[in-house]
Amino acid sequence: MSEGRGLTLRKKKTQKRPVISAPQQQRPEATKVPSNAQFRPTKERPVQSETSDLVKRRYSTRYNQLPQFGSDIPDVPSLPGAGANNFKRRSHGSPARPQSSHSSHPLRIDQLALSDPALQHERYVAQLLSNASEEDIQEYQHNLNRIKRRNSMDLKQSVYQNRTQFIRISKEAESLKSEMSNLRTLMTELTTALEQSSAAAGTNINTSDGSLKRRNANRSSVANLEAMWNTQLQALWKNVEKSQKFLPAIPGRHVVMENPNWIELDSATWKPRRPVHIVLLNDHLLVASKKRKKLDPNLQSQGPAPTKLVAEECWPLTDIDVVDMAAGQMKDEKAVASAITIRSAGKTWTYRHEKRDNSVKNDVLTNIRKAQEDLRKANLPKTDQTTAMSELNYFASRDPSSAKNGEIMDTINSSKEKPDILIEVDGKQQNFRWIEAQIDDLDIDIALQHTQTAVDNVEKLRAIAKNLKNNSIAQDLISVKVDERAAKLASVLSRDLTDKPSFVESTKSTTNLLIRLGFEDRAREVYLAARGDTLTKRQRQCVFDGDLHKYIFSISYVYFTIIKNTVLIFQASFPPSTMSACISWTYGHLEVFNALLVRQLSAVEREGKVWRDCMDVVWGHEREMLGEVGLDFREVIGRGLEWNHGGGEGVGSRSRSREGMRAA
Repeated sequence: MSEGRGLTLRKKKTQKRPVISAPQQQRPEATKVPSNAQFRPTKERPVQSETSDLVKRRYSTRYNQLPQFGSDIPDVPSLPGAGANNFKRRSHGSPARPQSSHSSHPLRIDQLALSDPALQHERYVAQLLSNASEEDIQEYQHNLNRIKRRNSMDLKQSVYQNRTQFIRISKEAESLKSEMSNLRTLMTELTTALEQSSAAAGTNINTSDGSLKRRNANRSSVANLEAMWNTQLQALWKNVEKSQKFLPAIPGRHVVMENPNWIELDSATWKPRRPVHIVLLNDHLLVASKKRKKLDPNLQSQGPAPTKLVAEECWPLTDIDVVDMAAGQMKDEKAVASAITIRSAGKTWTYRHEKRDNSVKNDVLTNIRKAQEDLRKANLPKTDQTTAMSELNYFASRDPSSAKNGEIMDTINSSKEKPDILIEVDGKQQNFRWIEAQIDDLDIDIALQHTQTAVDNVEKLRAIAKNLKNNSIAQDLISVKVDERAAKLASVLSRDLTDKPSFVESTKSTTNLLIRLGFEDRAREVYLAARGDTLTKRQRQCVFDGDLHKYIFSISYVYFTIIKNTVLIFQASFPPSTMSACISWTYGHLEVFNALLVRQLSAVEREGKVWRDCMDVVWGHEREMLGEVGLDFREVIGRGLEWNHGGGEGVGSRSRSREGMRAA
């Protein structure tokens, strides 16, 4: 190449011309094979065999078309809007729940879930019935109503069972109450036995021959009867083992009836358990079982084995209830027609006559009930008398004042008849307990210082005691107790009067209450003593600092002012007939004032200017203060200040000075 040629962008002219080829068929782009791909050889199809031909024949076989069994079935109803939306929503995610009761999974009631107290019912119903049709909801509601009716029946049955149990418990409580009352009766058994042993000792001795003979005959008959009863009791101890442990010897205890032909039954199955022997006493019922005696094995026994009686149960007649089983059973039930049931302390025992003889059973029931009634009548008078006397003794011994009053206690102890303990109040009959309750209320009012209410109650109780003219015991008891409370209330009122004697209304009210309680003298003494203490205290507060005129003015003003106010309050609080006590009190304190005046003016010249000024002040206060309440103590004021030399000129000069002062 020569250097003269340079670079150029022009195409070089080729000398070769393009050759036009024959038309060619183009392949689609999808079937183009990349230039770098290797050509793979094509696989040859397998040649058809006999087996493939048979398979093709098998799958190409046609079957007869089956008939339309469900041609009469209606079309599936269209889904509601909510169901369609749920279907669209679930088509993207989780599978749908069963939509109708005709599906393979109908709606079932989960009682365990419904009984859960923490169940969220709205959420539960929304989840359960979200895809349910109307028929499903109606069927579900029907099932719920059926379960509701069944639960209601169960509830009624449980209520009936609870009512039955409540009635049984109430009966047991009643029996327990009777047992407690019987226990109180048994606690007095020793006292009853002692009273029975000494019953003949308290009667009055009659000196007539006929009465002595009758008494001796009665004593001998009673002694014979007691001896016979003791013999029967000892025979019972000998024949029945352990009977002496249940039935010790006490006066009056005896055997009423014995019946050996009885069998104890099982209370649940009515099957016989063991033969028993029933013994009825006047206060107890004994049941003994028959047991075989232990024999020597070396000795040959001939005949039936010997038996013995062993005490098994023993009840006081006041603690048991005997029931005839034939009364509550059908006539066909002959197993229990001749049986009796004994109930005590919540337990039950059933006994049947061995030969099923109803007449023997009726005799036993009659004897038991008769013995119970006789025992109740024997204990009733002693119980009533003890209750009445204990009520009076309780009422009398609650307060020390009543217990220390020998006359009241002697009156109560000496009363042989039952006292009348009923009191008529406002047309109603009340007993001593009501009086005790009123006195307790009075104590509460006194403690709380409800003085007006307490005084009203005292007057009410005194009126009740005053109306009890036919019952001296009750009248004395109420009077003693009320007087003691009245004294306590008077102490409270006296303390109030001492604390506030300068107030007119308070003093008037307090003195009125004391007068209603019957303590008028005490009220007057307390009031005047309190005013005297006030006067002394105020007088001591006046201090002498060298000015005699000022000191006499202060002392006289205090004395006459307090005396004037005392007299005014006394006149408003007390009746006019008691005014003499106030005059005496005033006279005594004016004498003390006059002694103080004489002592102060003893160092001053009589009839001098200072003396006359002091006396003018004193007489001026006496005229203004005491004259206002209608009092005149001119003979007391200035006594001892007369002239002692030159004759009795001092009194005249004092009178003239006083008259001149009054005229001025």
